[in-house]
Amino acid sequence: MKNIIELSTQVGEELKAKKLLLSVAESCTGGGVSQAITEIAGSSEWFDCGFVTYSNSSKTELLDISASLIAQHGAVSEEIAAAMAQGAIANSEAHVSLSTTGIAGPTGAVPGKPVGTICFGWVVGGVTHTERLVFSGDRHAVREQTVAHALDKLLRYLKEL
Repeated sequence: MKNIIELSTQVGEELKAKKLLLSVAESCTGGGVSQAITEIAGSSEWFDCGFVTYSNSSKTELLDISASLIAQHGAVSEEIAAAMAQGAIANSEAHVSLSTTGIAGPTGAVPGKPVGTICFGWVVGGVTHTERLVFSGDRHAVREQTVAHALDKLLRYLKEL
């Protein structure tokens, strides 16, 4: 997989060329996607904002996700990843968004959701996409793979516009 800074640069080039702004909503990555994006000089031209919504209550307060939806599906679900990405769009000036929510470990696994389970959301061109993957490795490795995958998939969706 491409390195994170290279991916961030390419995402920025696509967004800038298409005159689009990005927002992100992160849980398990704790701002890692936003940090990777802001490593790129000039990212203020295409990056609007990032929401770090680690707790369920912050997802409700900052992204307008209903507590009942979280209770129904769990914070680590494609439904919540979709709602996070949609909430990032609704609560910013952005046109495009991505979200991450998951279990980076080493604890936190629940039945059906082992450590390394990550759910992603992307809103590109008005369409919401989600994905659920399970990464291996320690906490750092899971978070790094999550940031890279979120950016790589966003780049693919942007190129399809």
